[in-house]
Amino acid sequence: MQNIIPNLWFDGIAKEAAEYYLSVFKDGKIINTTYYPLTEAEGLAEFQKEFAGKVLTVEFQILGMRFIGINAGPEFKFNESVSFMIPCKDQEEIDYYWNTLTANGGEESVCGWLKDKYGLSWQVCPENWEELTKKPGAFKRMMGMKKLIIAEF
Repeated sequence: MQNIIPNLWFDGIAKEAAEYYLSVFKDGKIINTTYYPLTEAEGLAEFQKEFAGKVLTVEFQILGMRFIGINAGPEFKFNESVSFMIPCKDQEEIDYYWNTLTANGGEESVCGWLKDKYGLSWQVCPENWEELTKKPGAFKRMMGMKKLIIAEF
């Protein structure tokens, strides 16, 4: 059982984002969806009326890890201070995740980091990156890469 579940804040697109992640990570699934109440009597606050009956949370799982996407408004955005690492078995897997997550509005960064089209940061790395970076000059080469190329370590 996973004891800590990342909660990802979205502005009305949590279900869309969860479905996107399920398309990227082929082993994923939706676990649960909750909805905002319809009325104040059911717990809806006055300021939440625009959300009545709409998706509140979507709990989903990718690569064996659970996440919750919450629709909570435009107040907060993702930034690079939190990212999720994808340890990849080979260059083909690195290329797949890199190309898929940077497509349609994603952004490349450096050292295997990227933002997907929702602004969520990912690190797409070889699963043995710690070993690779111990090679002479490897860290410097890695710092000069965007997408990590295993053969260049």
